[in-house]
Amino acid sequence: MNRIVILFSGNGTNLENIIQKLHQKELLVAAAITNNPTAKGIERAKKYGIPVEVIDHRKFESREAFDRALVESIQKYGPDLVVLAGFMRILTPIFTSKIQNAINIHPSLLPLFKGARAIERSFASDMKVAGVTVHWVSEELDGGQIIDQACFHKEDESLEEFEAKIHALEYELYPKVIKDIVRGRCPQRG
Repeated sequence: MNRIVILFSGNGTNLENIIQKLHQKELLVAAAITNNPTAKGIERAKKYGIPVEVIDHRKFESREAFDRALVESIQKYGPDLVVLAGFMRILTPIFTSKIQNAINIHPSLLPLFKGARAIERSFASDMKVAGVTVHWVSEELDGGQIIDQACFHKEDESLEEFEAKIHALEYELYPKVIKDIVRGRCPQRG
C-alpha cells in the first residue's frame, strides 16, 4: 500500500478530510508533521491513530536548518508522496531537492494570487470565477507544475460564503488528485 506523509500548520481540516477519505482504503497515512506545536490538526491526526511529529520552526536558526530537520523526519517514513495540507512555510532548495514527490493545494486558480491571503485577494478581484489548484512543489512559491484545478462562478456573496466554497472544492479535489497520483493516473512531475 502506498504511503504518504502529510505536512500541516493549523486547523488540519484538509488533513482530516484526507485521512477520512483515503487512509487504510487507498493508502496509508504514515505520519503527519507540523511546524506548529499548538496546531489543532495535531488532535485531528491523533484521533485516527496517525503518528504526529512536531518540528517547531522557531527553534531553528534558519529556514535551511528547519528544512534539513523536516527532510530527515519525512525520510524516516519512506513515503511515496508528501502532501502539504495548509503547511505555512516557504520551503528552501534543501527540501525541494531531497523531496521530489511533494504536492500542495492552493486556494486560488494559479498562477493567480500566489502566496498568503489568496482567498481574500481572489474574492476582491474582478474575476468571474475562483477556485483551487493542486500543484507539484517546486523551489518557486506556488509555482510548481499544475496537476489539477477546480472552479466555481463567483456570486454576490460574503467573504465567509466564498471561503466556504473554496474549502468545499479543496475537500473534493485534493483526495481525488492524491488517489490518482498513487494509482499512477496522474502525470508525474515534469
